[in-house]
Amino acid sequence: MLRSKRLWQVVRLSRRLWVRATLYCLAGVATALVAILLGPFIPEDMTRAFGADAVDPILSIIASSMLAVTTFSLSTLVAASAAAASGATPRATSLLLKDTTAQRALSTFLGTFLFSLVGLIALHAGLYGGGGRLVLFVVTLGVIAVIVLTLLRWIDHLSTLGRISETIDRVKTVAMTGMRDHLEDPLLSAAPLGPLPSGAVPVSPERVGYLQHIDVPQLQALGDAGDLDLYLTVRAGALCAPGTPMLFVRMRTGGGLDARVRQAILDALTIGPRRTFEQDPRFGLIVLAEIASRSLSSAINDPGTTIDVMTAMIEVLAVEPRDDHRRDAPAFPRVHVPPVSLRDLFEDAFLPIARDGAGNLDIGIRLQKSLRALAGLPGGRLHTIAREIAVASLTRGLASLTFEADRERLTREAFVEA
Repeated sequence: MLRSKRLWQVVRLSRRLWVRATLYCLAGVATALVAILLGPFIPEDMTRAFGADAVDPILSIIASSMLAVTTFSLSTLVAASAAAASGATPRATSLLLKDTTAQRALSTFLGTFLFSLVGLIALHAGLYGGGGRLVLFVVTLGVIAVIVLTLLRWIDHLSTLGRISETIDRVKTVAMTGMRDHLEDPLLSAAPLGPLPSGAVPVSPERVGYLQHIDVPQLQALGDAGDLDLYLTVRAGALCAPGTPMLFVRMRTGGGLDARVRQAILDALTIGPRRTFEQDPRFGLIVLAEIASRSLSSAINDPGTTIDVMTAMIEVLAVEPRDDHRRDAPAFPRVHVPPVSLRDLFEDAFLPIARDGAGNLDIGIRLQKSLRALAGLPGGRLHTIAREIAVASLTRGLASLTFEADRERLTREAFVEA
């Protein structure tokens, strides 16, 4: 889990498409120019068999074809994102745009286009000697091999890109990662939140948005520097607004909260227009539930997708911490953080399905089976909450089903009594 705000921002920036594309473009330009520097080290007798005509046509073909392939690939990625937004949920499109295979393919095509373009310019400008042309020819052969391998991988990737099943798997993967990080560090290495002390000063955000990231190490450093205790009342994913406190500060030495310290505290709490998957284990389940709810709408009417989503939810909620994980004393004792409620996780996942699929017998049965599976996991940590959600879902389903035989079957399949 990325605790530092700066590291979190760097990682998020590195996942942007334009960053990877820029790096590949710079690499392509540098590769074309490095042949000029290596040319003088090539023996003259090796260069006689190679002239400018040997590499010029190849670079021309690469330049013309890679521009078209890049444009086509970018339009394909946009179409896949639109399909995911309309068929699954708009919240999943950000995961598609962060797809490493797609980013690598687009960046490779754009980088090789610039490589060939710069190579042609330098070649016709007479910047390459005989040795430089030989180096450029060898490098061009390597670039062709990279293009072929990338195209093969890209073609295989296009067969699943944007499909509902692939989108569900993509959301499930990021949700499982977030859930495992949460289980291994449920309080972000801070102290648990208890009753707020008297006299604590509330701190409210300056704008409306979702809390995306909490820089707990920075808050601890501010607490050590000013002899402060900080009490967060919200977790990442909470909607924040001016006038609504999201943190309380207790000054052990008395006095008021300095304006600069207040601003530093706010700087450690990142607020943005949308929720993110990092530090927010609930968001992955919410996105999965949105996919299920949309598949149950009258416009789509695809209960099979809802069943696939419930299977993914079981995998997410069944995640266990790694075996080598152990919980020590809080690393940041001056920062107090509220826990994420297990009930909230289950309600985020299953209540939308229970509501929207209440009149569907198949959905009701699979919902009961899913909750039974979670209740029976080793350790029994999910048994109580799974049983409570199952009772509520069964009651809702029985109230919505009108055919008596369907009601009787749902009652038989349930592992609890309404």
